Amino acid sequence: MTKRILVIEDNPEDLLLARDLLEVSGYEAIEATGGEQGVELAKKYKPDLILMDIMMPKMDGYSACHAIKMDKATRKIPVVMLTALDYELNKEFAGDLGADGYLTKPISRQKLVDIIHRFSLKS
Repeated sequence: MTKRILVIEDNPEDLLLARDLLEVSGYEAIEATGGEQGVELAKKYKPDLILMDIMMPKMDGYSACHAIKMDKATRKIPVVMLTALDYELNKEFAGDLGADGYLTKPISRQKLVDIIHRFSLKS
């Protein structure tokens, strides 16, 4: 069974790159272009993993992660923040809100595969 990964990213190029890297690695990618849409798709599809940008308009990644982790239906889904913010304070704050991992951009296929395998989602 193909593992399903939700990518929540407002930058079209980063979204396309993540989707392509996931699909070439054998995963099904679900795409959301913002935090609110991502929370709804997490509830709808119950993905095996969520990769989420932090800096997004309207609902940022911190708020979306918190909403996902506070909802009984989605709280067990691992959330990895996928962001250009490489500061220890951001990592700690994301962890305080329930993020299970933190991956900085730019991403490579190997970084992505490593984080996916960390959550036992081998395709």
